[in-house]
Amino acid sequence: MAKQKWDELSDRKRLLIIVSGVLESALKVAALVDLARRPAAEVRGSKVPWAVAIALTNSLGMVPITYFVYGRQRPPTTT
Repeated sequence: MAKQKWDELSDRKRLLIIVSGVLESALKVAALVDLARRPAAEVRGSKVPWAVAIALTNSLGMVPITYFVYGRQRPPTTT
């Protein structure tokens, strides 16, 4: 498949690329904000590798989703 220039893409493909980029960016920002605000005791592993993975990995949203599902711990309950 030959590479196409932006001008050669259909409107539907352009829209899909834009929406995907916006969603990935929103997920990354939400994950990074949550990570920055969350105490280290409530994060599985070190915060630095999570931040690097979230910020630098182009993953179609999978790294931020993985952080939200796996990387966060519930705060310890006090009774």
